[in-house]
Amino acid sequence: MNKLLKRSIEFILFILLLSFISFVFVKLAPGDAVREILRSDDVAVTSSQMEKQREALGLNDPVLVQYGKWLSHLVRLDLGTSYMTNRPVTEELLDKLPATLLLTCTSLLVLIVIAIPLGTLSALYPHRVIDRFSRLLAVLGTSVPSFWLGLLLIEGFSVRTHLFPSMGTGSIAHLILPSLTLGLTMAAVYVRLIRSSLLESLGQDFVRGARSRGIGGSSVLLRHAFRHALTPVVTMFGVSIGSLLGGTVVIEVLFAYPGMGKFIVDAIQSRDYPVIQGYMVLMGLIVTIMHILVDLLNDVLNPEIRLKGER
Repeated sequence: MNKLLKRSIEFILFILLLSFISFVFVKLAPGDAVREILRSDDVAVTSSQMEKQREALGLNDPVLVQYGKWLSHLVRLDLGTSYMTNRPVTEELLDKLPATLLLTCTSLLVLIVIAIPLGTLSALYPHRVIDRFSRLLAVLGTSVPSFWLGLLLIEGFSVRTHLFPSMGTGSIAHLILPSLTLGLTMAAVYVRLIRSSLLESLGQDFVRGARSRGIGGSSVLLRHAFRHALTPVVTMFGVSIGSLLGGTVVIEVLFAYPGMGKFIVDAIQSRDYPVIQGYMVLMGLIVTIMHILVDLLNDVLNPEIRLKGER
């Protein structure tokens, strides 16, 4: 109960701090939201009209007053209204969220399919061909930027061979290239992490003791060593969720994928402050929830962590 209460307080403080910092920086960023709004109407406007629009939107108020008004609406789960579409920000974000979550899940599937088998084989057969291959993959994966890898995949599998579409959505084929771009980039890191964690687990006393009692190699690997090795991997996975969601911004723009990433880039270009602020809060909420779930999962995988937390 104490841990849950502590997590709840930390969660509230984090959201407040994140929302305040992002709100201030958005307001300090160059550009004029009113000018962008009136420009979208494609008609000539006067300075008095712009001033009336600023007054109507409350943009003439001090930043702290604007933040206080926005926070009072947030408490009622109201993220405001988009300047450009005149729709509630919550509806706009929820409309785009499924596409981004789908891309995130398919990217994680690519990561799991590559990282777990390759990292496990690399740990079981160190300094062999499979281990050298995993090291090469790790170097390439951490060295090549995701957007450049995406451009290579577009050139190889879309422009030259026409195997997969390079932009848009509508079918599973549209997910192949962006999922590979994100999944391959992250898999390189996890291959090395799984290898090092599993090598460490295989050298632990409880693994040697299980083998001395005659327990089969596959049982030792799956029930003891691999479970112990998953603790740092799961912790890293929780940290990577934020990177993955942030990485979809670049990839969604590159592949013209209609998710939250492309939507927020368009909002930044048009100075749509409520959308930008709502996106920051939603991402902070998702990342924080993922960290809490990772902590709970680590308690299940490694009871020693839970016992230390209770002391």
